[in-house]
Amino acid sequence: MEPWDTNIKILRERYPGLEEELHRNQGPPRKILVEKSAAGDPTLIIEGIHIHSPRDPVREGRRLAQGLTGDGPLVVLGFGLGYAAEALAAAQPERPLIILERHGAVLKKALETRDLGEFLHERRLIFVVGGTGEGITGALALFGGAAPGEGSSPEFLKNRALMQLDEAWYTGVEHRIRTWTSREDVNMATLRRFGRRWVRNLARNMEAARDLPGISRLAGCLSLPAWKKDGTKGSSGPPVLLVAAGPSLDRVRTLLPAFAERCVLVAVDTSLGLVLRTGVSPDFTLVVDPQYWNARHLDRTAAITGCLVTESAVYPPVLRQPFGRTFLCGSLFPLGRFIEDMVDPKGPLGAGGSVAAGAWDFARVLGASSVWWAGLDLAFPELKTHFKGALFEERALAVGNRFIPPETWSVRALRDGQPFWAAAAGGGTVLTDRRLSLYSAWFENRFRLYPEVHTRSFSPGGLAIPGMDLADPEELLALPPRRDEINRILGEVFAQITGDFYSPQRIEERARAFRKARDTLLEGLEGIKSLAEEAERRAAAAYGDLGRKKNVEERILAKLDETNRRISSSAVKDVAGFLFPPAEELEARLESPPGKPLERYLELSTKLYRALALAAEYNLSVLRAFPPKGSKG
Repeated sequence: MEPWDTNIKILRERYPGLEEELHRNQGPPRKILVEKSAAGDPTLIIEGIHIHSPRDPVREGRRLAQGLTGDGPLVVLGFGLGYAAEALAAAQPERPLIILERHGAVLKKALETRDLGEFLHERRLIFVVGGTGEGITGALALFGGAAPGEGSSPEFLKNRALMQLDEAWYTGVEHRIRTWTSREDVNMATLRRFGRRWVRNLARNMEAARDLPGISRLAGCLSLPAWKKDGTKGSSGPPVLLVAAGPSLDRVRTLLPAFAERCVLVAVDTSLGLVLRTGVSPDFTLVVDPQYWNARHLDRTAAITGCLVTESAVYPPVLRQPFGRTFLCGSLFPLGRFIEDMVDPKGPLGAGGSVAAGAWDFARVLGASSVWWAGLDLAFPELKTHFKGALFEERALAVGNRFIPPETWSVRALRDGQPFWAAAAGGGTVLTDRRLSLYSAWFENRFRLYPEVHTRSFSPGGLAIPGMDLADPEELLALPPRRDEINRILGEVFAQITGDFYSPQRIEERARAFRKARDTLLEGLEGIKSLAEEAERRAAAAYGDLGRKKNVEERILAKLDETNRRISSSAVKDVAGFLFPPAEELEARLESPPGKPLERYLELSTKLYRALALAAEYNLSVLRAFPPKGSKG
């Protein structure tokens, strides 16, 4: 059989859709030649440029594959005839491999030229061909963790010749990858700054896991058969309007009352004040950021008939706001998850670092098939940061003076986030920054995972996000009013949830589970604290005994291994480890010389166990300082 016949058979079986992509993403016409190298293997020439070694491309591929020693996904930028990718797959078969090739014609030529059957049978292999490279975020989410903090950073193997031919495309894809993987650095910096505050909030709000229903009880409520009983033309579940706080919200703020007649309206904390000032009470308001200043967005809000959607780590006054009812999403933090899993799981909500990400995922949980965005810019159109009258603007006006005028705050917001120019949704370019591009990467990946949710935006000046269409407000206004229907069916859903969740039997069941969960938590943290303190003493003593006593290594390593096993088997290890500093940070402070591995190991172990004991002690002190209140019936 010819190489093409062998390869295409495997391709059709294992990579459905890839053959179509090869033809759809051929790329501009290029002069592509295949010649025999000096070693006898085929080599590739494009526009007169040798893509592989003209002497020995197999040997060159093996050489390029050396030196990649991590455990995250391997990303090949430029496949060519596949020599380097083959060498990588053979040398590290356990690591995922993501192939990026600008032109389908190049990959097609490889399939015609070489028998890649063994390589294509690799189970941890993904191809991203042509387009804008948008498929890379989905591949990284599959192999590198869908949420920040999961998985390891990818390593790159670059075909410099192919990248030179399409420099803009490969540079753009590489930027997407680095944006996606830089989430971990952002998360760690945030944890260092706010970790203890989040633990305190969780301890003060802990009874919310017992007393408040979760968003899982709302799942699919916009796709219920009840919506189809209405006689409205084209009747189905209503669309969802999500209201963020970007500058483009000013373009449609006067239309919000008319939108609310046609949509289930979901506001985020930063936009709630403006929505209320238009005379609209949102059906749902999302508040999931645990920080103090996010709670201030709810200041001076009158009684709200709609629902609050929040999580148990929010600043405690949020849970006392006058909303009609409150639902919890699953906690993002180990302490909250531990209690919820034992008492009443709430249902996860995607976390993309922004409350806007949570709002979109909430609409998806509700069962929406049509989602419209107002105020989602993820950029600075006309160098504006938020809608007019936002809390950020009011605060700048309040604290500004002639030495630090309000404009200074705007300049800092534009300057301090590593700004750069990117494509705008309506054409041209718009200023954005690294943080906002992180959110964009999350949305792009989510749109690919859930293509059945059609998402549109009213922001032509916002950042262009693949998977989100630009729409005119008149398109939404052309839909029929459905407010009475929305109020009626949501009211029925709420009544059913109330009857089940707050029944005397359910209340008593949750109260018992809550007491057991809290007792288990305190007992587990005490156990980890004791184990860590004892291991710290042993490691420190052994460190001091080096050079003075024999067989120190054999005795101490066995004891520390047993301690590690017991800590790893604890049900609350993630709770205790949440405030644990990175091992790399502790390792950087070691005083032992690099040439003495046992000495460095014992010194590092002493610091690690000390940090773990302190983290467990902090959790215990906070939990005891805020005992839970009585059950809410």
